[in-house]
Amino acid sequence: QVQLGESGGGLVQAGGSLRLSCAASGTFRRINTMGWYRQAPGKQRELVTTITSGGNTNYGRSVKGRFTISRDNNKNTVYLQMNSLKPEDTAVYYCNAEVVMATMAGYRDFERWGQGTLVTVSS
Repeated sequence: QVQLGESGGGLVQAGGSLRLSCAASGTFRRINTMGWYRQAPGKQRELVTTITSGGNTNYGRSVKGRFTISRDNNKNTVYLQMNSLKPEDTAVYYCNAEVVMATMAGYRDFERWGQGTLVTVSS
């Protein structure tokens, strides 16, 4: 089994910064794309950003230029640096990973989610 452990959420004033971390643990062959999604109260979960194992990134329009995703493949960890935070960034942030694991039928891709970490931005 694979688990994603998130940390770094909290309360910050508008204009401030936070850094989230998500580390994958367990037994797997490799991790492909990792990313962050968020869900605000009363809204659907939305993409924040993703990063491939090769370092290619993709950002949601609302965070582009303010948030930066990075990863350490040796530590199986993905980071989200959030700058210039706005009250509308308030949400539960979820880590996501595409994990390759061994099965009876060979190696297969599985999607895994973290438990979520709350980010609250006050005005």
